[in-house]
Amino acid sequence: MKIKRSLILLMSFCMVSSLLLSACENTQTNVNASTNAKTKDEESHKAEPFELTLRHTQIGKDKEKRFAILNDVVKKVESEVEGLTFRLDGVESDVNRKEKLRGEMAAGNPPDIFDLFGSPDSRIYAKEGKLLDLTPIIEELGIRDKFSSLEPFTYEGEVYGLPIGGSAEGFFYNKEYFNKKGWKPPTTFAELEQMLAEIKADGRVPIAAASKDGWVPLMLTNHLWSRYAGPDITAKFASGEAKWTDPNVIKAFAKHQEWENKGYFKKGELGYEYPEYTTQFTDGTAILMYDGTWKSSVFKKGESGAAMVGKVGFFNLPPLEGGVGDQASLMFNVNNGYGFSAAVAKDPRKLEAVKSFIKNMFNEDMQIRGLVEDGVLPAMNLDVSVLASSLSDTLMKEIVDVLENAHTKFAAFDSLIQTDVTSEISNVQIQKLISNQTTPKKMAEALQKVQNEANALAE
Repeated sequence: MKIKRSLILLMSFCMVSSLLLSACENTQTNVNASTNAKTKDEESHKAEPFELTLRHTQIGKDKEKRFAILNDVVKKVESEVEGLTFRLDGVESDVNRKEKLRGEMAAGNPPDIFDLFGSPDSRIYAKEGKLLDLTPIIEELGIRDKFSSLEPFTYEGEVYGLPIGGSAEGFFYNKEYFNKKGWKPPTTFAELEQMLAEIKADGRVPIAAASKDGWVPLMLTNHLWSRYAGPDITAKFASGEAKWTDPNVIKAFAKHQEWENKGYFKKGELGYEYPEYTTQFTDGTAILMYDGTWKSSVFKKGESGAAMVGKVGFFNLPPLEGGVGDQASLMFNVNNGYGFSAAVAKDPRKLEAVKSFIKNMFNEDMQIRGLVEDGVLPAMNLDVSVLASSLSDTLMKEIVDVLENAHTKFAAFDSLIQTDVTSEISNVQIQKLISNQTTPKKMAEALQKVQNEANALAE
């Protein structure tokens, strides 16, 4: 009986053990199956492809280096964000700003990332709730205080865009011609005017001109009225503190028209587009070209102005005797950059991609690349020694010297006045002034009329 009882106990133990072992195996199998299914779901979700639309304005030969920099950033971001593919949409700058982006914003379907003009555009779109608030992103990345200025992209204390680079405006000049004449860059306005007269007497074109698009001649006009009426006057038009009919502004318009009538600009300029502007200078037709520092990129090996490498210099519009305010003030902008659709915030994967884009685009290395390869002045604060050691290009060194010698700077007119006023001066009044279809006084009065209307709407 004792043996039988022991045998029964042993068999019962074995049965229980077998059941427990089977249960454990089933449980482990279920756990493994659940874990594997979860891992597969996560991998499937992570690997699920998605697209980000990026609207850029880096089109044309003169922007090839800028486009190459953008492409490198795109590839880096795609490698960091699983499943991401960028769809690049290249559009000419003016068309993007004045046509496509405005229409897309009105319809509520802008690209995810896009070339954005700072003031006044970013503030208008931010007010309408169309732009992604970048403040928490740049604070998380630790770069909010790295920019020389975020003011053009700031609305009610929050940041809605980031400047990709800075630009100054001044005269590019033909060094070979200047050397033959024994000239140095002019130090006074009167000296500049004497040079213009002598160039004209030599049978050469003093200043390149392509005024089919009004913003091109207005770069110089803007600087002229800032010398005559002061570098801070333009900012006061929209507030009503100053008027376009200020006698000194009218004097500046008159000076531009005087230079036109003396033949200091390329004849037929109203029929020329911006690319032809550069050609007039690079082929030696014109001795001077008033343009933004971004133009320095063409005077490099392999670019359209390669024949002039080492033969081009740069100087600021010289001081005007009797002019108002700081006569060494330089036109300087950090108004071109990138903005992001507010809709990105609704998609965690797109938001992750935007953070990666900002991290990889807005850093010291990319700012240096923009300066060295493309002539774009940094929008972020860089160590002076790093900046100096990066430059071997004599033209860029002259540009940086001009920048450092300007104690004050002013923004371009179209970042300070309302769109309707910009349209009036760019599409109507400057062409009429150039072709003598208006007078400086009538031009000022017409602009003030539109300015008054725009100011009233803003109240």
